[in-house]
This record gives sequence, C-alpha cells and structure tokens, in this order.
Amino acid sequence: MKKRVFSGMRPTGPLHLGHLVGALDNWVQMQDDFDCVYGIVDWHALTTEYQSVEGIQENVLEIGMDWMAAGLDPERSVLMVQSLVPEHAELQLLLGMICPLSWLERVPTYKEQKQQLKGKDLSTLGFLGYPLLQAADILIYRGEVIPVGEDQVSHIELTREVARRFNHLYGKLFPEPQARLTEAPRLPGTDGRKMSKSYGNEIQLSDTPAEIKQKIMTMKTDPARARRTDPGNPEICPVFDHHKIFTGKKTQKWVTQGCKTAGIGCADCKQCLLEGMLPVIQPVSERRKNFQDQPEMVREILMEGSRKARRIATETIKDVRQSMRIGY
Repeated sequence: MKKRVFSGMRPTGPLHLGHLVGALDNWVQMQDDFDCVYGIVDWHALTTEYQSVEGIQENVLEIGMDWMAAGLDPERSVLMVQSLVPEHAELQLLLGMICPLSWLERVPTYKEQKQQLKGKDLSTLGFLGYPLLQAADILIYRGEVIPVGEDQVSHIELTREVARRFNHLYGKLFPEPQARLTEAPRLPGTDGRKMSKSYGNEIQLSDTPAEIKQKIMTMKTDPARARRTDPGNPEICPVFDHHKIFTGKKTQKWVTQGCKTAGIGCADCKQCLLEGMLPVIQPVSERRKNFQDQPEMVREILMEGSRKARRIATETIKDVRQSMRIGY
C-alpha cells in the first residue's frame, strides 16, 4: 500500500510563484507514489486573521483553482477543505487532553509569529493551540510522510511526540509521521524581499504574461549597476535567484559573465529570464483561467474531496474513541 501524505495551505490570498516552486511542484510529483490528501486549512487562517474573515471563502476557491492549475489532480489526490471535516477539531480536542502546555509554548514558530505579528492580539487559545491542530490535521489521516520546509520540522516533531504519547497511553493507533524536507529555493519578490502578498511584491499564478513581464522588467537588481556600463554581481541580484530556477546552466553562465563585465544590461538579463520563465508559468495561468470560468465545478471538486476526506477521518475518530474508552 502507498504511504499516506498530508499537507495543507492557509487561505490567506491567491498563490504566487513562491508557492509553485516551493511546494506545489513537489506535491504534484508525489501524487504518483503516495496516497495524497491536501487540505485548504481555513481554521488555521482564523488563528491569526480572526478579526478580518471577509475574504476566507473566496480565497478557498482561489486556492482550489491554483492547485488544480498547477497540476494537482482530484482523481489522484484528495483535495479538501479543513472546516468541512469537523473530525479535525474533535481530534484536536481529544489530543489536547494529553498534550502538555509546555509542548505548545516551545514551538519555535509560535514564538516567532508572536514577535512578528505584534500588532495583533494573539493571546488566544486558538493561536496557542494551532500546532496541536496541525498535529490533528496529520493524525486524522494517519499521515506517514509530510512534505515540509525546514521551518516546519518542529511541527512534525510535536506531532510525533503527541502520537507517541497517545500510543503509550491507549495502545498503538497512530504512525509517527516523518518529515520529508523539500528544498524551497529562495525566490525573492520584485522588491528583493521574500515573495509575499503582504509585501505586494508577488508574481501570482493568475497573472497574465503581460503582467509578469511588467513585474519582471521593473524588478530590483544589484544596486551597484546604477548605469549600463557598471559591472555587477549576480549573486546578490534578486533577478539571478530566479535564473537559478527558470533558466539552464548555459544561460546562467552567459548572464554571470555579461553582468560582471557589463557586457549585458539588466534589461537583457530580465528578457532572458522571461524566455525561460514564461513557458513554465503560462500553462499554469491558462489552465487557471479555465477553472476561473467554472467556479461551481471547482467548488464541487472541493466538496467531493472533503466528503472523501471525512470518510477517512470518521474511521480514525471511531478508533480514537474506542481507544480512549468513549466509543459508545
């Protein structure tokens, strides 16, 4: 039997190029070798955005379109919405009975987010408990392989500890999930900072070729190249970080030499990047346009995926209740 994979994304806005190369490309490849469940985790959006919920429903649909445009196939993967499978919440509640508070407080990303989001009141049970909700998301499907970036490894370790504690107290039920590290290439936004909707520097999967070209051609470069005749350093140029992903070694060598000797200008470098980037992104944006024209179909795919997910989750909750002697 194929091993079960679970991963998810919060519906905080349309997806961008960083999501594609950092996660979705890997998820698509895993569909052939694993039993995949991918969730749009809308309850997680509420842990930090509980005061501004207006766009969540729309964002769920947008992410569904982005996922399928990128190649996630509802025939090969379960594509679901977290809040449509209430067993996630029930399992979090039951795991909360055995999870020490100190385990949650020591999660590095919990501390980091509390620091970074100082403008928000995050003194809530929901925010403190979100790592345990993540554990429930994984364990409700008895997930075994969890594709994550390096910053999420601590969450998988917490999940393993919770599974281990449950199995010790009530008998072996949950596998201890293994993190599958995915190399998330550094993909800066148009201003040189990390690509993010909150910075307004992203290239969205829904962008047209004309929009992508406009964003790339105005992208920040090595500040040392104030004039066309000034030599530059590709290794500190945000545009070259994109070259490392979208163009081949031969092109990268040509760009490196031309930049360092001022043999080419930044416009030449960017045009060359577009020639490698657009053939990758354009099919995604075209497929997305088709899904955008059929929102009801996308909604039904997510509903059906959630029904499939709930059938799996219901079996797990039944076993959990029996293990904890509350299976009446």
